[in-house]
Parts: sequence; structure tokens; C-alpha cells
Amino acid sequence: MKRIAAPILALSFVIAGAGLAEARDMQPPADAMPLSQIVAKIEQRPDFRYIDDLEWDDDGYYEIEYRTKEGGEVRLKLDPKTGEARR
Repeated sequence: MKRIAAPILALSFVIAGAGLAEARDMQPPADAMPLSQIVAKIEQRPDFRYIDDLEWDDDGYYEIEYRTKEGGEVRLKLDPKTGEARR
């Protein structure tokens, strides 16, 4: 029984470690600008009407989609540290 338990225990640590690494990728960095400030910058755009979607991308940026006063759609990828659009 002990021969089986040790490999299973070791495997569970490997799986748990991978899960923790993935969870770290799913959140903004510690030095990121507060999301409320990023949203406030978007709301100041002259064509802004409302935010349609906002999410954290595991590639390291915010994806935001907003609607314009004319009914158009704008999609941006925003740097979490500066709030500026990425190209």
C-alpha cells in the first residue's frame, strides 16, 4: 500500500503546482493599474457609450469591448500597468 501511496502523492503535488501556476497567469500582475482607473480612461473617450465586455486575457492584458455613441463596436487590448492600448 505504501508503494502505491507515494507515487500518487507525488503526482498530486505536480498537478497542484501546475494548477497554481495557471491561476497566477489568470490574474493581472501585482503592479497593475487598478481596473477602475483603466475603465475611467476608456469612459473619457469622446465616442464612448458603454462597456459591452471586459476580461483578463491569460496572455497578459485586458480585453475590453465598448460601444460607441454611433452604435459601433471598439475592441481594445490594454496594458495592465499603463492602461494604454496595445498594438
